[in-house]
Amino acid sequence: MKQLIDQHRRQFLGIATGAAAAGIGVIAFARAETEPQRSQASNASFGAIKQIDAGVLNVGYAEAGPSNGPVAILLHGWPYDIHAFIDVAPLLAKAGYRVIVPYLRGYGTTHFLSSETPRNGEPVAMAADIIALMDKLEIKKAVVAGFDWGARTADIIAALWPDRCRALVAVSGYLISSQAAGNAPLPPQAELQWWYQFYFATERGRAGYEKYTHDFAKLIWKLASPQWKFDDATFNRSAAALDNRDHVAITIHNYRWRLGLAQGEAKYEPLEKKLAAAPQIEVPTITMEGDANGAPHPDPSAYAKKFSGRYEFRLITGGVGHNLPQEAPQAFAKAVIDADGA
Repeated sequence: MKQLIDQHRRQFLGIATGAAAAGIGVIAFARAETEPQRSQASNASFGAIKQIDAGVLNVGYAEAGPSNGPVAILLHGWPYDIHAFIDVAPLLAKAGYRVIVPYLRGYGTTHFLSSETPRNGEPVAMAADIIALMDKLEIKKAVVAGFDWGARTADIIAALWPDRCRALVAVSGYLISSQAAGNAPLPPQAELQWWYQFYFATERGRAGYEKYTHDFAKLIWKLASPQWKFDDATFNRSAAALDNRDHVAITIHNYRWRLGLAQGEAKYEPLEKKLAAAPQIEVPTITMEGDANGAPHPDPSAYAKKFSGRYEFRLITGGVGHNLPQEAPQAFAKAVIDADGA
């Protein structure tokens, strides 16, 4: 099986897996890659969405590729959805991966099993959701890869459950934080980028997001990816996932939790204590950034030392914004394969 997977990797769009040559230890390459010019998404949909009870959720997810291939779990952000990976998934499937693309809690067809479960947007809860999904699908290890909330979730999984990670791909790098860290003031220009977080801290913000969810999401898409010329069909396909009955509650709780304005669940406190120490990540990792990311994001030099295993940073050029996997699917798929290629 390994020989077959290696053959698929070599054939993957004629792209060599260059990162595999890196040894163990912190090796931070500031490598720039340009995503080829392309039209709007070439794949219309994932087809049938699967549903499975896992942890506190019934999780909706798309699946592609051979059932016996190495697993790649792709995690979307806010306010996006699984279609951020609509062109990444078939590339990874072609390379021999079993690709799992779940809707996070509060998105799409994922829903809570009980009305009594707190609608908790705490980042560690989302990471625990993915571990529960892996357990239910009997997946021992996977490459975890994502952007925005998905990158934060993937980082947490790699930090707290490294034995479940083959490798990590995280857009915007190390995004693990804590309520204490979130209370530290930033320079004014940086605070300005987080305007929506402060808006959500108010009841007016909650009501405004509930009333104008799709308009709000489209504004964030434009601000976060100023050079991405997505069309209405592309946006509307993803915006449908925001109609989930718990989406507003999860979103508001997530951003209020970051500011210490909302409590998390007691069962996650031991994990939060570990995350508050900003643990290093030991699994093989590639972090990425688009050269036109308009969303708040740290400088790569600020987090490079948080990765103590095989590590590489890639800058993706060509006007690529915050939704890197949808704007640069070949570069993202290549990063997954390369991170896993040692």
